[in-house]
Amino acid sequence: MKICQYLTPDLIVPDLNALNKEGVLSELADWIAAHVSGLKAEEVLQVLLDRERLGSTGIGEGFAIPHGKLKTLEQMIIAFGRSSQGISFDSLDGKAAYYFFVLIAPEDSAGLHLKALAKISRFLKNSAFKEGLSRASDRQALHKVIQEQDDLI
Repeated sequence: MKICQYLTPDLIVPDLNALNKEGVLSELADWIAAHVSGLKAEEVLQVLLDRERLGSTGIGEGFAIPHGKLKTLEQMIIAFGRSSQGISFDSLDGKAAYYFFVLIAPEDSAGLHLKALAKISRFLKNSAFKEGLSRASDRQALHKVIQEQDDLI
């Protein structure tokens, strides 16, 4: 599976403005809805908030992978956002999150959804990947860093 099959440059937000967890989720939901035909920001946000109530998707080391499923979706969508100031996200390590991979999957796609989560988790073990994300200047550069990692794993 290739993450960049579902994550296009237009689904990357290089400079999130939000200052808290709900703000990040709302900003990313708005961005996704603005770039994916047929999706409503409120639905995306609700799915992400519902998942967060089960336990934080802040996995630590500066990363969070908010995710959820929507009945109306035909294909998985992956978006990415970066916060320069960091967001308190109830992460496992108690540290701020700077990088957010958002996965929204069709309700009946458990296998694909889990494969994507696992692959992104493997990305995070590469310190050069994290460094590349921090240095990337814009959405195209961020996509290139993610694409390169996608091709490696």
